[in-house]
Amino acid sequence: MHQPNEVLFYIGTYNTEKEEAIRLGALNKDTGEMRMMGGTRGIENPSYLAVNASGTVLYAVSEKDQGELHAFAIESSSKVLRSLGSRPTGGGSPCYVSIAPQGNYIFAANYMGGNVNVFPLNGDGSLQEMSSQVKHEGSGIREDRQEAPHPHSVIPDKTGEHVLVCDLGLDQIVFYRVEEGKLVTHREVELPPGSGPRHLAVHPSGQWIYLVNELNNTVTVFASDGQQGNLKILQNVSTLPEHYTAGSDDTAADIHVSSCGRYLYVSNRGHDSIALFHIDNATGLLEAEDWVISGGRTPRNFVLIGGMLLAANQNSDNIVSFRIDSETGRLIPTGNELELKAPVCLKVL
Repeated sequence: MHQPNEVLFYIGTYNTEKEEAIRLGALNKDTGEMRMMGGTRGIENPSYLAVNASGTVLYAVSEKDQGELHAFAIESSSKVLRSLGSRPTGGGSPCYVSIAPQGNYIFAANYMGGNVNVFPLNGDGSLQEMSSQVKHEGSGIREDRQEAPHPHSVIPDKTGEHVLVCDLGLDQIVFYRVEEGKLVTHREVELPPGSGPRHLAVHPSGQWIYLVNELNNTVTVFASDGQQGNLKILQNVSTLPEHYTAGSDDTAADIHVSSCGRYLYVSNRGHDSIALFHIDNATGLLEAEDWVISGGRTPRNFVLIGGMLLAANQNSDNIVSFRIDSETGRLIPTGNELELKAPVCLKVL
């Protein structure tokens, strides 16, 4: 059982279906200590996870050549996962899963398949047959990484009536309307060539959207007009320190805004750091403030939990905890880490 001062979180990894590929961890909110509480077999490479608002169902992509999306019921007391079945995603290497705010649809992005899917849900949270699939077309300027479309994330807005798809291969955010379970193209937002849009975070006010670009290691700041999807670029800022020369291993990965709306964090692979930006509360613009070593190699994903940040370092097989200074947003290492193979996604229960 977990203690009153602990927060539980699920960990997606690159592991085989014979191993405990989805793990359950507990974080001590006072000390930053972490411990493992269990694991789930039966899914290969669950590289991205989503937990529904009531904390009763977890969804995971299985990132492989013939992609799958799995649903698991979360047992109320033990938090053990029980399979509710899976569906094929109709594309290779699914890398993102998200849930409509109303809890009626699941969205998945297939990185190698170049397509995005919608799955309606049954009452118990299990997946119905796919109701929509859209295939992106085209390529970008980087022949090594943008030879084809590569949808990297699919993020619903707070109404659930639209989703934003970041396509790393096309240098676009594609804005879709969700109409009775179908995705209908609404607008395409162009990024500078070679950007490689990956993930985005919406400011708590809804006024601004922050996009992390994997290939050119930047954050793009947009003014958002909400439902229209007419995103206006306000700023492009590097995720790396000014005098650092980026190499081929340097690829920006994850992005989150603090719940107070004052701080933005971005993970840098290669540089192996978490960058801190201060957000101007009048303009939404960013000012680079600090870089902290992630405590391992290749921080692919991180999560903000009640005054703490946990960084999942894929290539050093560890998760490291940091305390967030409430006055400055700066990250202070707690000295604690959790060792496990290839952690790549963290989701709070």
